[in-house]
Amino acid sequence: MVALLAVLSASAIALFYAQGCLLYYGDATAHLNIARRIVDTRTPGGYQFGTVWLPLPHALMLPFVRSDRLWQNGLAGAIPSGICFVVAGLFVFLAARRAFSSGEAGTAACLLLALNPNLLYLQSLAMTEAVFLAALAALLYFTVRFRDGQSLWWAAAAGLAACAGSLARYDGWFPIPFVALFFLLTAERHRWVTAFLFAGIAALGPLSWLAHNWWYTGNILEFYNGPYSAQAIYQRQLDAGLPRYPGDREWGKAWLYFRSAAQLCAGWPLIWMGVAGAVAALFKRVLWPLALLALPPIFYVCSMYSSSTPIYVPHLWPFSYYNTRYGLAALPLLAFAAGALVAWVPARFQRLAATVVVLAGISGWLAYPRMENWICWKESQVNSEARRAWTRQTADFLRTEYRTGDGALIYFGDVAGIFQQASIPLRQTLHQDNEPLWWAAVARPDLFLWEKWAVAISGDPVSAALARARKSGARYDCVKTIAVKGAPVIEVYRRIP
Repeated sequence: MVALLAVLSASAIALFYAQGCLLYYGDATAHLNIARRIVDTRTPGGYQFGTVWLPLPHALMLPFVRSDRLWQNGLAGAIPSGICFVVAGLFVFLAARRAFSSGEAGTAACLLLALNPNLLYLQSLAMTEAVFLAALAALLYFTVRFRDGQSLWWAAAAGLAACAGSLARYDGWFPIPFVALFFLLTAERHRWVTAFLFAGIAALGPLSWLAHNWWYTGNILEFYNGPYSAQAIYQRQLDAGLPRYPGDREWGKAWLYFRSAAQLCAGWPLIWMGVAGAVAALFKRVLWPLALLALPPIFYVCSMYSSSTPIYVPHLWPFSYYNTRYGLAALPLLAFAAGALVAWVPARFQRLAATVVVLAGISGWLAYPRMENWICWKESQVNSEARRAWTRQTADFLRTEYRTGDGALIYFGDVAGIFQQASIPLRQTLHQDNEPLWWAAVARPDLFLWEKWAVAISGDPVSAALARARKSGARYDCVKTIAVKGAPVIEVYRRIP
């Protein structure tokens, strides 16, 4: 099974690398650059991990992102993501095999998960989905093993898996109290010890992130209500007169949009098989795995209701693509539940049943095998067209004009992708995460701003800093303006001695 999963992962990475898709998602580029700035920056330290996105995916990229080539082409993120994909598939196989007492059921559940083209795409990128999926699948397996073996070692292993998941995505915080309750109810002896052992290990993830936020910003909830948080971004949009997210304080719409994204990510055949398999699993009294795997979908519906997470799908208002990949949260539940259909068949027919279930579950993808039909790929392709255009044009200009050591003032974000593509190390840029150098440069440019170049998105803090610099006598001329339809204007400035 490991070999098969590794072949699937490597083949998908090779395909999307050849298609030039590894940097389509803006988040993938951002994750790569956050990991890169940890090892390639003027002010090294833990603050370079940031305070919004959780640190584990970036930490896993560190051995690879040191390579200029792997950083620039996106493989620095694809390699650890692909490894996590293999780990996730293996644990799903082992958990389903034990839960249903059927190797064929485990194989079916694993392949229904691993052959999903949307997951294969995301595991080829510097994204967080595969990392969290590996942690969730490991948590599932260790809890199933504990149910059968009652060993404290399995509870401790489950705590480590939950801790890893909580350091990969905020979805990973949500299951911790429910899994602690599972141990409390299912432990045959030392119930409280078992539950506290799991909870104590699992809680190290959220607690360490709260401590990180407090240490570097003084606000323990910086990730939640700081200026770069999803809540703050949403509030700025509302203040600008933009409409509310679909599902904001509306349970019906929250469920509708998540369900629609899940259908686009998993396909109708697997959804119907998952529903039927869930009924079969309940009759077999396989309750806990379904409950655990249902928690991520519940989290996203609740998150949409509380306005933290928007999901846009092309057939519902506003008829666009955004966060459609969150629908993949339902994929492990559907794949695992569909494995129960195999377990219902007499043992001598289970191999045939597994083949039929897998082929039926992926029939939609086999019937329409074009990438255009893979919603996650389509979202990344549509939403990145303008960004890729201005990134390429600006990088081409800097590649010919910039000289090593010139230095550049930027506001870290999408602009960092320009320097990634232009093969300019991030340590040659000065950005807002280079404290206190950044604050000195923007507050007193007459004394501390000496970068030869500046790259700004029109109206951003770099533009304001350059305006102050001109008043104090430091002259920066705009030598290149890049305007792409549907994107903000990019301005490249050069310092005039």
